[in-house]
Amino acid sequence: MASNSVLTDRQGSRPPILPSTITLDRRPSSSRFVRDSREDDDYGSSDIDKESIDYLVQSPPIPDDQPLDPAISAKVEEHYVSNALFTGGRNSVTRAHLMDKVIESEADRPQMAGAKGPSCAMPGCDSKALGDLLPCACDFKICSECFTDAVKIGGGICPGCKEPYKPTDLEEAANGQPLPLPAPPAMSKGDRRLSIMKSLTRSQTGDWDHNRWLFETKGTYGYGNAIWPEEGTGEGGNGQQTVLSNKPWRPLTRKLKIPAAILSPYRLLIIIRMAFLALFLTWRINHKNEDAIWLWAMSVVCEIWFAFSWLLDQLPKLCPVRRATDLAVLKEKFETPTAKNPTGISDLPGIDVFVSTADPEKEPPLVTANTILSILAADYPVEKLACYVSDDGGALLTFEAMAEAASFANLWVPFCRKHGVEPRNPESYFSLKKDPYKNKVRPDFVKDRRRVKREYDEYKVRINGLPDSIRQRSDAFHAREEIRAMKQQRELRGDDPVLEPIKIPKATWMADHTHWPGTWVNPSPEHARGDHAGIIQVMLKPPGQEPLMGKEEEGKPLDFTETDIRLPMLVYLSREKRPGYDHNKKAGAMNALVRASAIMSNGPFILNLDCDHYVYNSQAFREGMCFMMDRGGDRLCYVQFPQRFEGIDPSDRYANNNTVFFDVNMRALDGLQGPFYVGTGCLFRRIAIYGFSPPRAKIRHGDCCSCCFPQKRRRRRRPVLASDAQALRMGDDDDNGDDDISMSTFTTKFGNSSFLVDSIPVAELQGRPLADHPVVKYGREPGILTAPRQLLDAPTVAEAISVISCWYEDKTEWGQRVGWIYGSVTEDVLTGYRMHNRGWKSVYCVTKPDAFRGTAPINLTDRLHQVLRWATGSVEIFFSRNNAFLASPKIKILQRIAYLNVGIYPFTSIFLIVYCFLPALSLFTGQFIVQTLNVTFLTYLLIITSTLCMLAILEIKWSGINLEEWWRNEQFWMIGGTSAHFAAVLQGLLKVVAGIEISFTLTSKSAGDEEEDEFADLYLVKWTSLMILPITIMMVNLVAIAVGVSRTMYSTIPQWSKLLGGVFFSFWVLAHLYPFAKGLMGRRGRTPTIVFLWSGLLAIVISLLWIAVDPPSGDGGSQIGGSFTFP
Repeated sequence: MASNSVLTDRQGSRPPILPSTITLDRRPSSSRFVRDSREDDDYGSSDIDKESIDYLVQSPPIPDDQPLDPAISAKVEEHYVSNALFTGGRNSVTRAHLMDKVIESEADRPQMAGAKGPSCAMPGCDSKALGDLLPCACDFKICSECFTDAVKIGGGICPGCKEPYKPTDLEEAANGQPLPLPAPPAMSKGDRRLSIMKSLTRSQTGDWDHNRWLFETKGTYGYGNAIWPEEGTGEGGNGQQTVLSNKPWRPLTRKLKIPAAILSPYRLLIIIRMAFLALFLTWRINHKNEDAIWLWAMSVVCEIWFAFSWLLDQLPKLCPVRRATDLAVLKEKFETPTAKNPTGISDLPGIDVFVSTADPEKEPPLVTANTILSILAADYPVEKLACYVSDDGGALLTFEAMAEAASFANLWVPFCRKHGVEPRNPESYFSLKKDPYKNKVRPDFVKDRRRVKREYDEYKVRINGLPDSIRQRSDAFHAREEIRAMKQQRELRGDDPVLEPIKIPKATWMADHTHWPGTWVNPSPEHARGDHAGIIQVMLKPPGQEPLMGKEEEGKPLDFTETDIRLPMLVYLSREKRPGYDHNKKAGAMNALVRASAIMSNGPFILNLDCDHYVYNSQAFREGMCFMMDRGGDRLCYVQFPQRFEGIDPSDRYANNNTVFFDVNMRALDGLQGPFYVGTGCLFRRIAIYGFSPPRAKIRHGDCCSCCFPQKRRRRRRPVLASDAQALRMGDDDDNGDDDISMSTFTTKFGNSSFLVDSIPVAELQGRPLADHPVVKYGREPGILTAPRQLLDAPTVAEAISVISCWYEDKTEWGQRVGWIYGSVTEDVLTGYRMHNRGWKSVYCVTKPDAFRGTAPINLTDRLHQVLRWATGSVEIFFSRNNAFLASPKIKILQRIAYLNVGIYPFTSIFLIVYCFLPALSLFTGQFIVQTLNVTFLTYLLIITSTLCMLAILEIKWSGINLEEWWRNEQFWMIGGTSAHFAAVLQGLLKVVAGIEISFTLTSKSAGDEEEDEFADLYLVKWTSLMILPITIMMVNLVAIAVGVSRTMYSTIPQWSKLLGGVFFSFWVLAHLYPFAKGLMGRRGRTPTIVFLWSGLLAIVISLLWIAVDPPSGDGGSQIGGSFTFP
């Protein structure tokens, strides 16, 4: 087990305000206190005191050897935490490295880690001022030492305004003399741990609480203070019931029904098509083609599978719905002064936003940084928002880019709040083609926008120049280290003329002239992509509870005197990686974020975004919270937002927008148990990620569709457990989830972090809807989330370091039943499936404007590799215990069918490829899949095709997509089915049979090389083996059409009906593959030579095969071709 002690690097100038001695009582079994000096290379440690078991942070005493007041000490330690880079991991101490500076540029950033901030205004003192902790309302800048002198020696008079200090937490003594800031109520960190209540607590309706998740707390944990009401005034009291019953109640969301004039014919057409498909297949089986039995057999098998696949895709679409939210009601309920919240402080729960990145070369740091800026500028209570950036590559480039984003946020975020600009991604905002001055009335908007645009251009240049800056800095320090080593060698060797060459690892250096603890540009042991320590840096410390307005000062670029300049908490995190451990790709990184955020902020809700998906609608967080805080919202595991993309070519050649899936399939699933989790743009309930069952979970016996044909269900009475058996109920896929697991067993499921275990019931309580009316069952008391959060301290961050170490998940259920689920490259679908399998529901939130926007690969090769990864994950799910066939009774029957389709759809490629070759085989042989093209066959074909077209039209009506988008989806279904899906099936079979692991390529988010053309990647042809099958199908069908037409024209008895049938289906295949063929052509003659070589080779092979099978007759060419009999 790794040591969790905190090490302070005394490097350069120490921050001026630090407590004299802070002793904290988190005592892991292997704690050590290590003092480190600047001369230690690469965080080398020395003088290890193994006897000490306390965390100690030591600093010089303040004047008169008097300790700081505890209230100030807590804030001072938070300053210390925000200026320290924490590292640690397996078999190593946890170090807190004080950062002189994070980036090369310097600015006045009082909330940013590593910033110097303003200096003390006292004459003769140049120490760092307290920043946003200024003790007087006049905002006179004063350091901690001068403030202590003013309180103890100067009579408590502010040197600026000459008035006595009157902070909100300062009490007046009986004699009227001002006193030093008092200490908060005595409370150890052990008191923060929660205990199970001794008796059953009743809900608002007087019933027993559904999951008995009622716990006591004496302090805060994460965002807000979740304190239960005093005994005798519980939420089940009759007096409160009377008050709430008389209060008008308004829902936060509403369901918009699709008109019956559209939905009823839609359902009827599905039934009609199902009936005709059954009749058609019966007719096909009974009417064999005796002349080509092999052709008939292959076609019938393929058609049966296509009908089955269509059913799996169509049945879950029976109950589509639309939803709408009411943001005005949300503001009224949670941010309006009431009796329980007289100050009107936001009572909304906290949100932890996760942004994941892995490779700064394929995921440009500028894109990630702009995503961070859009999150920090979101319209949500600042003190309730925290952003965590997971850098799975451990790159210094990403670290410094995030620091630059944190610096620029001090200008960008207040600018967005002051002028209400949208979108709040600076790159997207400044690239808007519409008039930026529309509806802007403030006279200083033009000046402010011009200044911010200039600052943003400089910010972009700094980020783009980071790779060169890091390389030059590292080269310079490496040369200095080599010179120093050579001097030391000469001093040791004396006059020895023969000196051995010195090999010094070429390290990557940070801006404060120390080694970067993560991945080096030139990898070395313990500093490689898969071998580095865990890193946590608080880039922006947690903001205060009260709004902080800007000040009108000289040198400030903009006037923010009426704007809140606070910024949400921003944390950089890179989990520990070591050789020999399976780090489980993105799923492992997300689980590390879940654990670290639970300890540092513990927001009851989690929003995850890819690094290229930014917040396009600043109200998106509130839109999602409307569903979570509405009646019945406690049974929602997540709110999924649709994925929208920018930079797609106008024709959307490769269906990158995927509108059929996001606007048709996902809306339809919203009418069942909920949409799939698609990997990004999803707002989670934290306890659902922890693997708990939902409240009031019902077992559904898959015998009917509850949305279309509801049935009454019997209530099964459960025995009431004794008071000492109250615990959180874990969801179990193998049974009905009735087992109650005590808190004592949580360490075996969640790991040995007591901080993490203690945070679980608090997150559950804070995530409940507001109990403002009897219709809301099992809600929380209004106003309990308005108390300020606790300040960060060193042991808290040290604990976060320990839970992101590579060994933490050993012998736990992380990745199995807790957190993101391992075992598939599509961990998103698998994780959502496990939640639905426990009985949770999800909803689909479509906002106007779009909630989030991202980028998608418009290059054909990148698009195929993306589809390959998705299909491979589906095959992995099909061959695992997460197959929908094995789903629990808690999942609805149509939801089960939808998940079954997820695992089966790649196998359709086998039958699709065979069916694409059937027209060519028909033209080559002169036969067809039926004996003759009679009226019955044509009638069935017409009805099945027309009903499909009518269904498509009705889907377009209720979903809002257009016909071109539907057709592009059909085309790419053929392209993906004949290339990536088939390769995914082969890879999945290799993994199951031979145990060969599957690796995938990270989708590139970088733009093309041609700056003048934003769609340059669309015309870039990069060869991949996935193109072989589609090229073969096109060439074979083209040659077959030529052969069939030639043979029929020169035949003695032309078989025009069979020719028309074969040519029609060949053109059907070629029409679907047209975007693929167009992509191969590139632009302006840029088609690679390999394409022509493959095409020519295939044409020669097919021609030789045809001549070998049926050589031309010697009668002078009166007949071309002939009849081929299959052996």
